[in-house]
Order: sequence, then structure tokens, then C-alpha cells
Amino acid sequence: MLSHLTLFGLLAFLTSPASAVTWYFLTYNAPSGAKFTELSGSMVVPTLPKAATYYLWPGLQDGTGVYQNVLDGRSGTWWFGSGWCCSNPSLPWGSGFNTYAGETNTFKNILASDGSSWSSTVVHGSTGTTKTDTFALASKSFNEAVFAIELYDVAWDFGALTFKNVRIGSSSTSWCTSSPYNYNSATVYTISGAKASVSGTTVTCTIDQIVLTRPA
Repeated sequence: MLSHLTLFGLLAFLTSPASAVTWYFLTYNAPSGAKFTELSGSMVVPTLPKAATYYLWPGLQDGTGVYQNVLDGRSGTWWFGSGWCCSNPSLPWGSGFNTYAGETNTFKNILASDGSSWSSTVVHGSTGTTKTDTFALASKSFNEAVFAIELYDVAWDFGALTFKNVRIGSSSTSWCTSSPYNYNSATVYTISGAKASVSGTTVTCTIDQIVLTRPA
């Protein structure tokens, strides 16, 4: 099961202690002893109704923090970039770019072949702008892949959040075609085209589409 205390602490350093957070998220959990080695795909940018603390993201976590690609609406213009939240270790946030409703941007988070670090690449679907960052997270054994909507003092008022062509690398197939954990059964969602393939010791789960449609 998801480490709720870890997830509820995400991005807290960016918000006021008095802020109220509302969560909607789906989580794929790796079996005991297995870990995730890649999380890639694309995210369709929804409408941004106003400047507010909207964080929409895919990410990997292990109970100590979350490694994520965040669509951030605080400025009134969506910004998409990568980073580790929030400590242990403390790392600078990565790079990113502004993006707008209707654009489809890609993300790729992958463990180096020698296991020395993780790299994140985000690509702007309209301009081709590419941002790549490396994070010293070799000690992490990520066992949760999360697709999240994190809201502070604002409603889910931007429509559906769609992820496409999702690719998750791991060392086990058993979780891939199972339903993800739906926190508090709070999210109406659809998933299509989930399948697993094996090459040597590497398992790849591909999912055509994950849509967080609306609150339940």
C-alpha cells in the first residue's frame, strides 16, 4: 500500500503551513523485493483556470520522498519540470519550461545502466524544447509509481488529466495488468492497453492511456 505520510508531505516546502491539500492519485505498487527502473510517457496539458497551487504529476517513490515531473500552475501559466521532493537527500529542483492547454509533453525518468544515478528528460511537444537533469538518487529503491493531482485550497476544476504511452520498467510483471490503488476511491479513471513484456531480466509495462477523469 502507498506510503500516505510520504505522499502527503510532498511539495510542502512550496506552500503555506495553513494550506489545505486535496489528493487524487493512482498508484502501481511493485511486489516485495521488486523495484521500478523507468517511468516514461506523455501528459496532455489541461486548461489552467487561474493562478493557484495545482500540482499534476507522475512520479516514483520509495517511502522517503518522491521523484516527479510536475505540472505547476502557481504562476498562472503552467510550468513543467522535474525534481526530487523533499529531503534525504536535499537536491536542487531540475529545469523545465512553460506550457499551455492542449499541448502534449513527454517525460522520461530512467535509472542509469550502472545504477549510479537517475536522469529526467522532459520535452515540449510544440517547440521541441528539451530539458535533462541528473539526480543523485542511486540509493533509492522505488517501488511505487504514482499518477497524481495535488491541490492546495483549490478545486479540481481543469477537466481530465490524461497520460499517454506510459512505460514503466521493473523487475516483475505481476502488477502491470492489475488495477492501481485509487486513494480513498476518490478518482473516476480509465486505463486502456496495459500489457507487460520481458527481455532478459527487464520487465516493461506499457499502458496506452491513463485518464484521471473527475472526482468520484
